[in-house]
Order: sequence, then structure tokens, then C-alpha cells
Amino acid sequence: MQRIALASRPIGAPKDSDFRLETVDTPNPQAGEVLVELHYMSLDPYMRGRMDDAKSYAAPVALGDTMEGTGVGRVIASNSEKFAVGDFAFGQFGWATHGCKPDTQLRKVDPDMAPLTTSLGVLGMPGFTGWYGFHELGRPKAGETLVVGAATGPVGSMVGQLAKAQGLRAIGIAGGNDKCALAVDTFGFDHCLNHRDYEDGRALKAALQELCPDGVDIYFENIAGKTLDAVLPLMNQFGRIPICGMISWYNEGALGEHAGGTSDRLPKMWRSILVKQMSVNGFIISNHWDRFGKFLTSVAPLVQAGKISFQEDIVEGLENAPRAFMGLLEGKNFGKLIVKLN
Repeated sequence: MQRIALASRPIGAPKDSDFRLETVDTPNPQAGEVLVELHYMSLDPYMRGRMDDAKSYAAPVALGDTMEGTGVGRVIASNSEKFAVGDFAFGQFGWATHGCKPDTQLRKVDPDMAPLTTSLGVLGMPGFTGWYGFHELGRPKAGETLVVGAATGPVGSMVGQLAKAQGLRAIGIAGGNDKCALAVDTFGFDHCLNHRDYEDGRALKAALQELCPDGVDIYFENIAGKTLDAVLPLMNQFGRIPICGMISWYNEGALGEHAGGTSDRLPKMWRSILVKQMSVNGFIISNHWDRFGKFLTSVAPLVQAGKISFQEDIVEGLENAPRAFMGLLEGKNFGKLIVKLN
């Protein structure tokens, strides 16, 4: 089998030499374990944090270990009563062509319900993240205004579509005119702003203010940077900000509170949160898997019926995963980024 190992810890943006493609022995499943030949592998922004040796909600990838990530594929050997050869399984296999895991760490996937790739996107962790954060922390009400960055990604597009289905105005922010067109034409956003057209948060704020004359009630945060600078002053009293990511600062690595040069603006931000009595909630979706079944029951029929749309960006070959991942951190992907392995 092949795998991509973490060769060195990046300083700033990752580079080719931070990854290493290796050929290793394929493991044999022991009692209760399953061997899976992966068909597809997910690339997600959170993986950048795993490359840093910094305290976080999860341990970093050790140097020389397989890069962390989820995948889906066909069972080719099984010592489990729960999985038979030929079944399809989803799990945390890492950046690799094969993976061997205990059956307790795997979820069976039905390829007849939806394409296998959807288990990595719209019906997987990203879609679940959008669904949970929007409903549980956004506490939406019909007639309110929502803003979400990375509007065409698997999280943002889920949030926008759920918002429209519940009678909210949905304003997207994306990196490119083609992405903004996708947000409006496919995902149903009322408007979408190309953040690349604006030099800083102040300019983006002025454009956003025209679209949100009555302010913003929910800001679904997964970008930070100038998008946060633009939205925060427009938040209404009792506004809600679910925080699931801050991709524009990820390459700052372990610089912590100095990432993005925001430390000097913290007092102003903190005051705004206080006087507007906002709810700002960070959440890690892995702490909420007990709700995943409800998410699938709610959203899978909508995907099957074409009422929830999704966009996938598929790259072929494990060897191309590092470059694709680097592009993801720069916003070069067009939809959920997936690597096709078989």
C-alpha cells in the first residue's frame, strides 16, 4: 500500500518537502478488525492544524506518521462479524490507499443511498458540521439575515441551503466570481460577495452593509480574517456566531493569539460582543457524533430528492494529495475537495 507521511512541520504555508510518499506493507486485520481498500479520501482545512506541534483539541500528527484524514472504500478482508468482504466502510484511515481499523471505529456506507463521495462531504463530517452549527448554535428564525464565508464549500453551502429552507436571507462570501455564481445559482443564496474584490475588511464591510441594511443576525464563522472584520460591526443585538473554523489564519500555525495580527483589535471585538449581548460559540463537531444519526435522517432524503445540492472537486491519485491540500488552504478548490484513489 501507499501512504503520505508528515515529513516535517511547516512554518507558514505547507510545502512539498513537508510530505513524503511511501510504500509500506499492507496490514493484516486482527480479531475485530477490517481491511479497507480506499476509493476516496477527504481533504479538509482542519488537517493544517494537525501538522503543528501545538496544544489543541486533538493531538498533532507525529513526524513520520501517516497524515490524518477520513476515507471510504471497499472491505477486502475482515475479521469482524459486523463487516463482510464487499461492504463499504467509512473511517479515519489517513492519507493512504488502504487502512485497517477495528470495526468499532468504522461506519458502514450504503452506495445505493448516495454516491460514496457524499460520505466525505454533504452527508459526512462537513455537512454535519453545517447542520449542527446552524441549528443548535445559530438558533435561526424566519426573516433573519445570515452571512457565511466559504459559501460554496461543503460546510458553507449546507448552512446557506438550510437557511433558505427556513425562510432566512442568506448572504455568502466566496473567493471568485465563479464561486459566487455557484452560491447563488446552485445553492440558492440571495447574494454572494467575492472577497478577492476587496482589499481589506473595511471595504468588504461597506459592500456587505449595502446587502444587509438591517444588520446580521447569524454569522457562521469558518474563515475569520477580513471576513470577520467586515461582519462583526454589522452584527445585531443578540446575534449568534457559531465558530467551526478560521481557515484564513491556519497557516499562522502555532502563533496563537497573534495569528492574523488580531491581538490589537481584541478589546474592540470583546466590547462589541458584550454590548450587543451576542452568543459566540466555538464547537468541535467530533464532540457531537451522538447527533449524526438525526442529521442523516433529516438530510439524506433531501439530498436524494435533489433538494440539497452539493459540489465536489475530485483530484486523482494519492501522490497529488499534498498539492491539492495546499491549494485548499488558498481557496483554489471548487467545492468539497476529494482525492480519488481507486
